[in-house]
Amino acid sequence: MKNSLTAMLVVVAAMSSASVANAADGWGIENEQIVEIEATVVDIACSLTKDCPPNCGDGKRQLGLLTADGKLRVATKGASIFAGAAIELVPYCGKTVFADGLLIENPAMTIFMVQNLRVSKSDKLQPATAFDTEWAKANGKADEWYRSDPAVKKIIEADGVFGIKGLAPKP
Repeated sequence: MKNSLTAMLVVVAAMSSASVANAADGWGIENEQIVEIEATVVDIACSLTKDCPPNCGDGKRQLGLLTADGKLRVATKGASIFAGAAIELVPYCGKTVFADGLLIENPAMTIFMVQNLRVSKSDKLQPATAFDTEWAKANGKADEWYRSDPAVKKIIEADGVFGIKGLAPKP
């Protein structure tokens, strides 16, 4: 009995002292992998066409993560719902970061959903929520930014909720 209790305590202690490798949350998406990648933040259009405005286009262009082995990962969103990753990554244009998130490898396209970032491996992971902060500065606090956004409201008013003028959901 004493040996069993000792063994159980050793297992519990080992499990509680183990560090968590990734802070990202899985979303149940087919082919998702929770990973942390070390990569350089790049302007994807610049990488492919050599059309390279300063500072990765100041967040107005699609950004990606280029790994040391030459794999270009399209960064599709940050931790903010319905928001892209450009605002999170543009401060690191041309720099190497450690990005924690979901790698989704699909035959059609591989994407990386950034959830946390850090500049060096020894830094603490920071949530990729700059979009929320910047949006709130410009528009005020809202539980669901996308339902309160003036630009979204204007587009829906002009084109309808389906993007086709006159097409409306059934009551």
